[in-house]
Amino acid sequence: QVQLVESGGDSVQAGGSLRLSCAASGYTRFCMAWFRQAPGKQREWVSDIASAGGTDYAGSVKGRFTISKDNAKNSLYLEMNSLKPEDTAVYYCAANSRSSTCATGSPAWYDVWGQGTQVTVSS
Repeated sequence: QVQLVESGGDSVQAGGSLRLSCAASGYTRFCMAWFRQAPGKQREWVSDIASAGGTDYAGSVKGRFTISKDNAKNSLYLEMNSLKPEDTAVYYCAANSRSSTCATGSPAWYDVWGQGTQVTVSS
């Protein structure tokens, strides 16, 4: 079973940048994604990347966030620029270990999750 460990969360000023990392204990050649959850809100899909490298983004982060992965390092990344206070949340790395393509942004479709890393953006 693949295990995921996120890192890179921090507190930054609005307009700043952060890079989140997700280290996988095994292969990353399946659909992987980033989600986030703000206090009192449901977990929200942010971005995903398929095994072949195709990416997708939520409208709220498109143009500001970039997802990428390094298969040689079994790692997933999320480069976040022009951060806004509404980006404040716990960010989770997730994977569907049964699929090389990303079919949906529903959290229920993903079977492997990291523990989360806190991102706080102040105005």
